Amino acid sequence: MTAVRPVVLSRALHPGAWWLWALGLATAAGRTSNPLLLVLLVAAAGCVVVRRRGDNPWALAFPMYLALGAFIVVSRVVFRVVFGGGQGDHVLFTLPEVPLPEWAAGVRLFGPVAAEQVLGGVYDGLRLAAMVVCVGAANALANPKRMLKALPGALHEIGTAVVVALTMAPQLVESVQRVRRARALRGGRQRGMRALRGIAVPVLEDALNRSLALAAAMASHGYGRTGTAAPRARRVTGALVIGGLLGVCAGLYGVLGSDTPPWLGVPLLLGGLGLAVAGFVLGGLRVRRSTYRPDRWRAAEFLVAGSGIATGVLLYVSARADAAVLHPSLSPLTWPEAAPLPVAAILLGALPAWLAPPPPVPAAAREAVA
Repeated sequence: MTAVRPVVLSRALHPGAWWLWALGLATAAGRTSNPLLLVLLVAAAGCVVVRRRGDNPWALAFPMYLALGAFIVVSRVVFRVVFGGGQGDHVLFTLPEVPLPEWAAGVRLFGPVAAEQVLGGVYDGLRLAAMVVCVGAANALANPKRMLKALPGALHEIGTAVVVALTMAPQLVESVQRVRRARALRGGRQRGMRALRGIAVPVLEDALNRSLALAAAMASHGYGRTGTAAPRARRVTGALVIGGLLGVCAGLYGVLGSDTPPWLGVPLLLGGLGLAVAGFVLGGLRVRRSTYRPDRWRAAEFLVAGSGIATGVLLYVSARADAAVLHPSLSPLTWPEAAPLPVAAILLGALPAWLAPPPPVPAAAREAVA
């Protein structure tokens, strides 16, 4: 008698859950400069993307974020080498120094390059690259159009602009792939920079056509209209939202800072949140829009969002408890170490690869399998 395997229903996870998970991982990346933890964090995000991304255009842009992260690391190291990387005891090599005029005193081009400065560039670049990869993971997993439906009414216009901006990079990647396939079918054999002219012009033309089509579709659906709200009401709503967000930023600075006055912390944070919520409520009252089949938060959404938030919180606790583990010393040079708590926190952030339901399979793929 054969055992019956449980059937896992495929569905698209709420995009807000993916963004909360990714922001938690990005927060964790900003709390450390340990290269071991940052590489593990990028691997965790990549594992989740590989297992839970679909075949939509935005899901194909994750390799581009990985390439952008590698470019960030390389550029940081080159910047340290070009603008004087000799501050350290372990000099790797010496480049010919470029003499500068007197008004540029304090700036040095090339010269000796020390291991401390090179490693410092690698650590800083890895931290920024890990944050970029985490945001790219959310962009590859979350449906931006469904995210627009979940935004409050007061942020509908801003959310539309953000969605258009987020979908630009995936659409460019899809356009490049389509143009390359068309060139291959026509027998194009040019590679490298020679093929750039034959690819760039069709890609730009396709992007322009998509932009015009999107603008026409948005205009036909009424995007950009102000409705019947009075100009004074719109100004009051905007002032409440902007003032509340500024209060939230100042309150977060006060909460995270150790030498800030008490009134700049929790009271200002709560006051900013109150103003922002009031602005959102007033702005939502003047927006009339219907939602077809709204996305619901289920157990998988809470587990995915909770895993990312837990990763950020545990890295914050680790930084408070033992900052030396999260920030390896460069003077003197020490080998980076991976403590059990940060490693466990990052592995917790990789759990959505199994906790989240698999993405839905398109109808064409189901028919092909059948």
